[in-house]
Amino acid sequence: MQKLENLLERIIRRLNLNLRSFDFDAGPYLRECIPLPQLLKFYGFYAVSAHHPIHFHFSNSNLAGSYFLGKCRVENAILYKSDIRGDELKCKGDAFQHRNFKLTLDQDELIWIADSFLIKTLVHNRSHDPENPEIYHIRNSAACHYANIHGAPMEGSFLGAFSTADLTALHGCVLGSYAYVQAGELWHQKIEPGQVWINHYNNFDFKYQFPEAVLERYVQFTAGNPPRGLFMDFIESRKPDFRKVFDVVNLDPSTSVPESSSASRYAVIKPETHIGENVLVAQRAYIENSALGNGTNAQENCFIINSKLAGNNVTAHGAKIINAVLEEKAFVGFNSLVRGAPDTPLAIGRGTVIMPHTIIDVEAPLSIPAGQLVWGYISTPDELATHSLALQDLEKTTSGLNIGRMEFRGSGPRFVASFRNRIEHILEANGAYFDGTGRRGHGQKSQNVSYNIIQAYPFGPRQGIYPTIDIQP
Repeated sequence: MQKLENLLERIIRRLNLNLRSFDFDAGPYLRECIPLPQLLKFYGFYAVSAHHPIHFHFSNSNLAGSYFLGKCRVENAILYKSDIRGDELKCKGDAFQHRNFKLTLDQDELIWIADSFLIKTLVHNRSHDPENPEIYHIRNSAACHYANIHGAPMEGSFLGAFSTADLTALHGCVLGSYAYVQAGELWHQKIEPGQVWINHYNNFDFKYQFPEAVLERYVQFTAGNPPRGLFMDFIESRKPDFRKVFDVVNLDPSTSVPESSSASRYAVIKPETHIGENVLVAQRAYIENSALGNGTNAQENCFIINSKLAGNNVTAHGAKIINAVLEEKAFVGFNSLVRGAPDTPLAIGRGTVIMPHTIIDVEAPLSIPAGQLVWGYISTPDELATHSLALQDLEKTTSGLNIGRMEFRGSGPRFVASFRNRIEHILEANGAYFDGTGRRGHGQKSQNVSYNIIQAYPFGPRQGIYPTIDIQP
């Protein structure tokens, strides 16, 4: 397994060189994350459909348990149980707008991952880097368990466990565990664990910092140790269900799926689940004893358990909804936890926005009104008052406000409009508004997908490395 060991050390050296200004050593985090023999146990697989280009290149890499869709290139990289989803890449001829600049793409966009280590990471959306609009690159970087790289090209950056880089180009940055950033472009910045930061150029700035004691309970990730905490315990307890899905070639569906919807054969869908029209259930989603109303989506690494979603609900990547009732168009952001008690489900009103990286974990009855913005950590009903605000009240804010540990500066109307527009875009892109002929989205385009399996060399000098594969139209 010497070539695989050499590849890991190559990635660590390149990443450390990019992060030298922080005196940051990624080695103790990455060497202990995954025992290298694990990388021999799982196959990689790429999807083929009529709606997505067949364009894959893999060389000198390990792809154990990872999924690929769309135009992808992987070189000198280790991808462990990661999802590289290229169904929203830009196409040749598309217009790309950045502030006052506009250009037309000369070629289809490509996800290009090189000299990087991604562990149970999602890569999705498209490049928002104005200097490289046709290449969604991830170079000399590492992302740890259940991180999200969403529209975030990066070079020389490290993402801790359960962190999210969203619509942000990163250059030599460190994101701590459970940090969320959406800030356009960052150079050589360190985002502390548990910090939620949304910044839009000259428009608004939102910040929240989780208390250290909360992070220690839910997400712990220190050098020399794998991630620990309630999030990992919750996910690990459901691993046997996913093993069944990945170990079986032909799998009979456990619930009926309408013709206008799609449920990945690599999702876990338990009996007593209802799936409505125009619904998308992505790979590695987990649905149990729940109802997904028309137009709802459950994205990668989502868990929806003992819950009812009325319709047109967005459950973003890594979100967990347990013992809850969501009214129409309630939104639950990246890696959030929304959990009520079995006998008193948490209620979330129509159009309410649960911010990315929010933890609502209550045992007492709690009803969140319609049209709210909710953030931070809520463990009792009384804490809702200092962790929420009516969207219509935020729309009246033109300078700034402080509520508890949250700081907001700038234009409230623009902040609210950006969230509403984005939620509508997500629903549209996922096919929530499909009318039988037009407005197709992922929920319709992800039907009738076939999967091709690839495996590493099991023995010999290239043990653990996958054969070079180049597939183009």
